[in-house]
Amino acid sequence: MPSHRVVPMPLTQDNRDQELLDKLRPSRIVLPILIGLGVVGFMFWRSYRPGDLAPLANAKLHWLLVMLLVLVARDAGYIYRIRHISERVLSWKQSLDVIMIWEFASCVLPSAVGGTAVASFILNKEGISLGKSLAYVMVTALLDNLYYVVTVPLVVVLAGDALYPHEALQGGLISTLRVAFVISYVLVTLYAGLMLYAIFVNPESVKRLLVRLFSLRGLRRWRVSAYQHGNEMVWASAQLRGNGASYWLRAIGSTFFVWTARYLIIGCIIAAFVDVSWNEFMLIFGRNLTYKVILLIAITPGGAGIAEGAFPTFFGKFIGTPTMTNFVVLLYRLVTYYLYLVLGAIFLPRWVARVFSKHADPQAVV
Repeated sequence: MPSHRVVPMPLTQDNRDQELLDKLRPSRIVLPILIGLGVVGFMFWRSYRPGDLAPLANAKLHWLLVMLLVLVARDAGYIYRIRHISERVLSWKQSLDVIMIWEFASCVLPSAVGGTAVASFILNKEGISLGKSLAYVMVTALLDNLYYVVTVPLVVVLAGDALYPHEALQGGLISTLRVAFVISYVLVTLYAGLMLYAIFVNPESVKRLLVRLFSLRGLRRWRVSAYQHGNEMVWASAQLRGNGASYWLRAIGSTFFVWTARYLIIGCIIAAFVDVSWNEFMLIFGRNLTYKVILLIAITPGGAGIAEGAFPTFFGKFIGTPTMTNFVVLLYRLVTYYLYLVLGAIFLPRWVARVFSKHADPQAVV
């Protein structure tokens, strides 16, 4: 019998859209919620002792109010930033939708992937060309990386070795965490430098460098992706080079605002239940940066389970009993993670109905 080779059909735009929508299906909130709450539930079961939650009766309500204000300010900053970076093509309502779905994507995709994997798709569906969508996403990624590059040396100088949870980890694990922290910082710095050079100096040379690098044995499987990423840098450079100083100053300012607010939330929650000195508050802020290393390598959606399990190691010392620490973990994840799972599940179907109009069935993602 003659053999017949099946030739795969190329994906149409509708197929690609549906693939991305499948990644954002609201039903995907179930798994991370089960994982995260399951881990917290187990931690409570293992640690609870009568009287451990007594500090809740003396909660400082003004700190909880500050926490809510910081949370709202952070989201408002994100909305302002994406509207500004997109050169005000997006309305305030569109910017709100984009941020809510972007946050939702970050929650249902592994932390190592993050919401940026679908961000250009979201912007493109808002009527922004593919080239500009990729450019705007690259700007946000570049600025986020630069915040990390600038902030880490500052907190290292101020906090020193106290950034690492010596009270909870043995010497060997501390050394491993320190090495991981240094490696992540070096990689983020190199990548940020590469993006800066590509966008503002010579994108074509960076593209050639990526292709040659990923042509080496052992890296060839990612050669196509490297070539595509090089193309994206070329497109981004063409779109962004004409923007003036005001554009970049506002983009940088809003980025530093939202990330600082993001890292302040844990300190505000802890201060609501425990007396925290100014030095301790700033150390909590700094430990967010080492805590982030764990989240970067998490393979679960949004770091579910891993974020909860690692939290006591980094912040338990400031809180007291394991049970109170577990309560703070739960509250922290409620306002920074589970809340956005729920909001995303509400915003997404409405967004799909709006941007796809008659070309897509909004029930397809429910």
